[in-house]
Amino acid sequence: MPTAYKRILLKLSGEALMGDGAYGISQSVVSRIVAEVAEVSRLGVEVGIVIGGGNIFRGMAGAASGMDRATADYMGMMATIMNAMALGDAMRVAGVSARVQSALNVEQVVEPYIRNKAIRYLEEGKIVIFAAGTGNPFFTTDTAAALRGTEMEAEIVLKATKVDGIYNADPNKDPTATRFDKISFDEAISRNLQVMDATAFALCRDQRLPIKVFSIFKPGALMRVVMGEDEGTLVHI
Repeated sequence: MPTAYKRILLKLSGEALMGDGAYGISQSVVSRIVAEVAEVSRLGVEVGIVIGGGNIFRGMAGAASGMDRATADYMGMMATIMNAMALGDAMRVAGVSARVQSALNVEQVVEPYIRNKAIRYLEEGKIVIFAAGTGNPFFTTDTAAALRGTEMEAEIVLKATKVDGIYNADPNKDPTATRFDKISFDEAISRNLQVMDATAFALCRDQRLPIKVFSIFKPGALMRVVMGEDEGTLVHI
């Protein structure tokens, strides 16, 4: 059965790797995510991944406690490199071919981000994990996902969250909250829905790059999204 997308950019938060822990990396959660990504990859879907670092260090929190914002953001970028290495190693264990590329230069541990090389890896069927955000302070990993998705000419950005889509109210607080199957960028902006941070959202809208918001904790959800089934919420032009 053909997939709905040939090339995707998956945005994973650092918190997605924690499982039930307060911080750090849960190997069981990482292994489950790797298994779902591998299943999609075997169908011929080219997969790029941008990983956050909030399970280890969050730049905004560091800045709020008095740390210089740029310093805090660089620390956050290094946290994403640690997560990317953990994800890449879990893929190696699972027999999945993956490469980690970093926007910060730490060649002893991961290769630098080079766009043409990343595209070639994708075309070869390798999963590419993008670390260190955009490589610049004051930009989130959401923005990095929008940027890498555009650079990789992905057909869609898949924003993996704890909730299975975008709702008209907080589903954890309001039992009558209903999920949008799809919503336009303009409507999401007018409703002030926090899909991604404003810079990332604007970049996706301007580049006509749709976003699908879905739950990474829902078994099989990634596969259903890739197959074009009714899963999550599509944000479109």
